[in-house]
Amino acid sequence: MSTKNIPISILELASVGQDITTGETFQNSLDLAQKAEELGYKRFWLAEHHNMISIASSATVVLMAHIAAGTSKIRVGSGGIMLPNHSPLIVAEQFGTLGSLYPNRIDMGLGRAPGTDQATAHAIRSDRMQAVYQFPEEIEKIQQYFSNDNGEAKVRATVAEGVNVPIYVLGSSTDSAHLAAKKGLPYVFASHFAPAQLFQALNIYYNNFQPSEYLQEPYTIAGVNIIAADTDEEAEKLSTSMIRMMLGVMTGKIDYMQKPTAMTPDLREIANHPSLQQMLKYSFVGSKKTVREKTEDFLGKTGANELMVVSHIYDHNDRIKSFRIFSEIMKER
Repeated sequence: MSTKNIPISILELASVGQDITTGETFQNSLDLAQKAEELGYKRFWLAEHHNMISIASSATVVLMAHIAAGTSKIRVGSGGIMLPNHSPLIVAEQFGTLGSLYPNRIDMGLGRAPGTDQATAHAIRSDRMQAVYQFPEEIEKIQQYFSNDNGEAKVRATVAEGVNVPIYVLGSSTDSAHLAAKKGLPYVFASHFAPAQLFQALNIYYNNFQPSEYLQEPYTIAGVNIIAADTDEEAEKLSTSMIRMMLGVMTGKIDYMQKPTAMTPDLREIANHPSLQQMLKYSFVGSKKTVREKTEDFLGKTGANELMVVSHIYDHNDRIKSFRIFSEIMKER
């Protein structure tokens, strides 16, 4: 598979930094989306997480509307809607509305993980475990609500019927690879934080893909963490915020994103711990040259059709600069 002309996109968590308000975080997300549009990024997706003080994208659809209203070309989507948390009818109505407000610009990424801890997941929807097992059927319900053929049904999402909102299946294990292949839908793998089964999942998807009315050939998007700066040393310093954040996720001590510091021996020891190394395997930190080499290697090995970039960087301007450097890398290929 050719690795030229690979589209690049952004996954936004609306990370709330130390001494930064939620309102400022949302302003920064919109500014980033506007800059990404100028830089040629294809999509700007928002993740659904709950009960985490460091992530403000919990009302994902509301934030999507905010981003879509402030941009004009970039596709805006969910990366993803955690479907077992929601009624398929409500999801269809929300995305059908967005699809009519912003025609041919809305994507629906669907996942089955809770996006939170079990107690919060239960508070969101007490019967969600039943919905987890019905994930394939729940996707079919949404497809039916969007279909023009649903006009005679007893239950309709009238704002969705005939509206063009493509569905993407999200996964961090092999389960969703089988599902995306069987349904003939594009497949998005969360290799930016769960890389262990990346190649196994991609192989399953490529080898079992069945063409559908939605997609004729397999299409894969892979997540990577990018922290790019003028020098390797500067990027390494910026990465200390990500290291602390991921440590908090692993230990259950989640805090606001911290300001970057020098890479101390203690931090380096944490960064080199096997568990963190595994989680951040596809984190490309460094100068333009360093990030380019790591990106080329990743594309060559995965054959991904598109890259979905996550950048856990504290300072808004540093983050925009990182995305700008990465767009230059991809344009220069």
